Amino acid sequence: MTAKRAAIVIAVVFIAYAGLLGWRGVLLIGTGDPVAIGLGVAVLVIPLIGAYLVWREFQFGRRTEVLARELERDGLLPVDDLPRRPSGRIERSAADAAFAKYKQEAEAAPGDWRVWFRLSTAYDAAGDRRRARAAMRTAITHHDHI
Repeated sequence: MTAKRAAIVIAVVFIAYAGLLGWRGVLLIGTGDPVAIGLGVAVLVIPLIGAYLVWREFQFGRRTEVLARELERDGLLPVDDLPRRPSGRIERSAADAAFAKYKQEAEAAPGDWRVWFRLSTAYDAAGDRRRARAAMRTAITHHDHI
């Protein structure tokens, strides 16, 4: 299953969950009891927050795809050719060399979204999702300001 399909399935499941949770909130509010009304309102807020977070993730994925398509069109999409261990993890020395290279590029051209995209892919390949997402957000921001 592709990541896009998995995200759609998760979104559909979330919508069903949010609908059921929202209905429970309406039922609680309908009781007329002040405590139940308070709980009902709180229960209605949870799906709204969840919907916002799901929307943000879809936006992030969509914008990342736009950048990847643009790099692919220009023939600049990074190739993952780093040596790997039998477990599939990147050899540490190769990862360090890639990070050093991409960090130098980012320092030399901090406004170039392509550099940040490449740095993001290096972090992602190494399994550092937090830094990969931060670098990709920077790439998206720089791309949007072109």
